[in-house]
Amino acid sequence: MGRVAAYPAGVWALLRTGRWIGFTVAVVVAVVAFGLLSAWQWSRAEEHRVDRTELTTRLTAEPQPLDTGEYPEYSRVTVEGAFVEGSDRLVRSRPQGGGNGFWVASALEPGNLPGTHVWVVRGWMPSQTAATTSIPVPPAPSGPQAIAGYLRAFEDTGPTPADLPSGQITAMSTAELPRLDGDAYPQWIQSSQEEIGLEVLDLPDIDESRNISYAVQWILFAAVAISGWFIFLRREAREDAQEAELAN
Repeated sequence: MGRVAAYPAGVWALLRTGRWIGFTVAVVVAVVAFGLLSAWQWSRAEEHRVDRTELTTRLTAEPQPLDTGEYPEYSRVTVEGAFVEGSDRLVRSRPQGGGNGFWVASALEPGNLPGTHVWVVRGWMPSQTAATTSIPVPPAPSGPQAIAGYLRAFEDTGPTPADLPSGQITAMSTAELPRLDGDAYPQWIQSSQEEIGLEVLDLPDIDESRNISYAVQWILFAAVAISGWFIFLRREAREDAQEAELAN
């Protein structure tokens, strides 16, 4: 009977010690932090779910003829016109399919937007030479063209290497693309059409499962912290009770 009574009394005695007060506070702080991190991952998962739904809607919508308006990212559009001779550029460091390569970009003059040119990334090609080697840029097809694709936002430009080969740029940025006559359309087109010698660019794959997995992991970490607190407390209280019983 004395041992049974000593055990719960020992638990409360331990919890009043400075060591266990500090340990308990640390566990509470950790559990709260794990809970906040889990909630944040759940919110990120919800944001990705919404983004995925919106992206799917845009990617499956009927394409609209390009006009002077500005569209959400990955809106489907069509445009007819002719490529500007000599405007072709290679955009460096663009991975696809497990390999590094280039985006191949060219300017198109739309027939329905006189005085305007729109940049089109026609496709992707693998990199098979050293980074400082100049390689020929696949020229755009000549004559009237009908382009279908997805509207994209221009990228921010970063530091440009001093030894950048001719015809290559580091970003789809208006600061790096050549300045042509007329106005540049405020977005560029990612072509969805196949072209000989080029691969069609991959579309984004938004998946919220990773965030859900992280959210569950943080919950498990919190459960482990709470379980560990109970286990250590119970073990130490039992050991103290046993020692007290033997001493008596």
